[in-house]
Amino acid sequence: MPSPLPDGTLDEDEAFFAFASWAESRGLTLYPAQEEAMIGVVSGANVILSTPTGTGKSLVAIGAHAVALAQGGRSYYTAPIKALVSEKFFALVEVFGAANVGMVTGDSSVNADAPIICCTAEILANLALRHGQEAAVAQVVMDEFHFYGDPDRGWAWQVPLLTLPQAQFVLMSATLGDVTDLAADLSRRTGRDTAKVTGVERPVPLHYVYELEPIHDSIDQLLHSDQAPVYVVHFSQAAALERAQALASAQVATREQRNRIAEVIAGFRFTTAFGRTLNRLLRLGIGVHHAGMLPKYRRLVEQLAQQGLLRVICGTDTLGVGINVPIRTVLLTALTKFDGTRTRQLSAREFHQIAGRAGRAGYDTAGTVVVQAPEHESENRKALAKMGDDPKKRRKWVAKKAPAGFVSWGEPSFRKLVDAEPETLTPHLQITSAMLLNLIARGGDVFADVRALVFDNHEPWRRQLELARRALGIYRTLRAAGVVRQEVQPDGSIAILPTVDLQPDFALNQPLSPFALAAFELLDPESPTFALDVLSILESTLDDPRPILSQQQFQARGDAVAAMKAEGIEYEERMELLEEVTHPQPLKELLDAAFEAYAAEQPWVRDFALSPKSVVRDMVERAMSFGEYCTFYKLSRSEGLVLRYLSDAFRAARQTIPDEIKDEELQDLIEWLGELVRQVDSSLVDEWEELLDPERHGADEEAIVPPAPRRLTANVRAFRVMVRNELFRRVQLAAREDWAALGELDAAAGFDAETWAAAMEPYWAEHDELGTGPDARGPALLLVEEGPAEWRVRQIFDDPAGDHDFGISAVVDLAASDEAGAAVLRTTAVGEVGASV
Repeated sequence: MPSPLPDGTLDEDEAFFAFASWAESRGLTLYPAQEEAMIGVVSGANVILSTPTGTGKSLVAIGAHAVALAQGGRSYYTAPIKALVSEKFFALVEVFGAANVGMVTGDSSVNADAPIICCTAEILANLALRHGQEAAVAQVVMDEFHFYGDPDRGWAWQVPLLTLPQAQFVLMSATLGDVTDLAADLSRRTGRDTAKVTGVERPVPLHYVYELEPIHDSIDQLLHSDQAPVYVVHFSQAAALERAQALASAQVATREQRNRIAEVIAGFRFTTAFGRTLNRLLRLGIGVHHAGMLPKYRRLVEQLAQQGLLRVICGTDTLGVGINVPIRTVLLTALTKFDGTRTRQLSAREFHQIAGRAGRAGYDTAGTVVVQAPEHESENRKALAKMGDDPKKRRKWVAKKAPAGFVSWGEPSFRKLVDAEPETLTPHLQITSAMLLNLIARGGDVFADVRALVFDNHEPWRRQLELARRALGIYRTLRAAGVVRQEVQPDGSIAILPTVDLQPDFALNQPLSPFALAAFELLDPESPTFALDVLSILESTLDDPRPILSQQQFQARGDAVAAMKAEGIEYEERMELLEEVTHPQPLKELLDAAFEAYAAEQPWVRDFALSPKSVVRDMVERAMSFGEYCTFYKLSRSEGLVLRYLSDAFRAARQTIPDEIKDEELQDLIEWLGELVRQVDSSLVDEWEELLDPERHGADEEAIVPPAPRRLTANVRAFRVMVRNELFRRVQLAAREDWAALGELDAAAGFDAETWAAAMEPYWAEHDELGTGPDARGPALLLVEEGPAEWRVRQIFDDPAGDHDFGISAVVDLAASDEAGAAVLRTTAVGEVGASV
């Protein structure tokens, strides 16, 4: 790696050859594009590296960080998603050592004073707004720079270019389009030359095919013509899984290949409903890959693919953002996608981003991109082929039409996309209260700084005028709220000053955490629901897990319809009332009022949406395990999203809730939540802990079978909550007299539905109801006798009379619980204290 001269500068030639020699020592020979980019970096120029996938942009990023480190400057690496930031963090730790690399995302901050920082684009953008050219930023490497054109997040890619004139920029993407204007503007702002490294030939050429045969025939042909591995791209997770299951009847892998896969994954724990489906498919040589999967399952699919053990992977277009597996052929099932608003054709950028994953350097000499014709077009062609040249049949034949709502595309669309250059990036600057407050907190000539941001940017004139009006409106709101003030200076100028102290990392981390801290003070610590209410406040500040909330609303509306039918409410009135039914929103009125009061003093919080919801609380109140919760809400396809949300909630609870309000029950729940996440997929919690101690990373990262999570029963506090949940679920079912469900739980222990019903008769003879509220769920009604191999437990019923003389007795098998990663218990008695059945 390059070393500095005594004056802190670098000899350009020596720096370049030092890096080239280091790369060669690792068995890497620089491509011409990499050489050109590194020459630009060592000469101090900005570099726009727009070269195809597989041309080694990551190596250029490493070289850029090495140059900045040698010069004593701080460099930043940015990426669009936290997973890529984390991946790059560990990769750079391996090269530069843990002491030299830090990471900052919205919910993690590790070694934040290091000379190399990995972060999301928004983190750097807020830092740039707060400090501008005074920021300790010597170099910025922006990966996936095409996100500059994202309508919602593109501002974060533009702001550093506008506000960090002291920095050297390395902008990287496979699909940037025309960057002439961008390069000229960058040179103007930084005073540096800007090298454009574009138009490079792929080291692995691509062949494009428009396929009219039915998709199963296409895949079969690819498999038997040495074109595997094949990544079959779908634009919904459901379609990807359906395709994989449809391929299960085909001969995808040989007997030898299947045996090898079975041998490799023999020790892997497939612990969820989707996991059991994936296990079956993998053993047939078929992978599934999409963002809704648990991280451990996605990683398993990637590792098997890297070893050449999977012949077909069915997934979504997530492979266009960072999946690093050898794929010889990419098969797109369509050229349209639903973008959240409408179904539309893929842009040239989206198409090339996906297609570029075919044919990986070091694995293939060529790659193939296949686009499957629309199903009705394939079926029409097949029908015509069957008719041959018979004119009578052809006259009578009626072509199958496209399905309703079909957005038209075909071979002309395909050929146009193949030849098209990615569209020129469109800027999307925004102005928010948080951005304006960061500029004001910078000090100096605030008016000039805001004017420069609003009028000296990449936006067209009309858009700049809109931004100016927006900035003026926000400023007036901030002044009216007393958050900022104007002060006449001795020289007659007017200074704009904040009246509140903003934390140094304002808007860098969880933005609504300060509100949560203020809202905790509104709760009554003596309330039986205090611990759950704290979690509800915390959940209201987290991003919405939309698939979960959608299923909760669906379930709630189904329950509401059943209840209204039972009450005899007419259809029209039911439909009207149904519009008001939504997902659970605990403390909504309290939170809405508190948010309005808080926003009156801190208007910037209105940039962020408070969203009352109940996922963690819902799991606790329903006394469900992770698997049961996913099954109940039909979320098996999105279980990775569920776990990611629970993991975010756990980290937020650890970082945000003050120790002084953590009573015993709240500490129990936090420990339970962390252990639940770890037992389902330890990679999420372990990754977080590895970030805090990077030198722990990498020992077994190549292992196909990850190490088993730590013994569940070792975390006594969390395990006790899991045992309580198992017992309380039985209380809830007994309260509803759902003997069938109880029988399913306990038939193996001798308590089938009839036995449960008979055991509860004495209770119902004395009491009209069985409590399931906070007191019933509380730890006071759970008796535990801990032993070395088993626990003997008793869940006491919360009866209306307060006698507390009925309950459920059970034995908890500790070894079986460790094996299952969940509490395993056997019901031994139901009835009065001391009674048995």
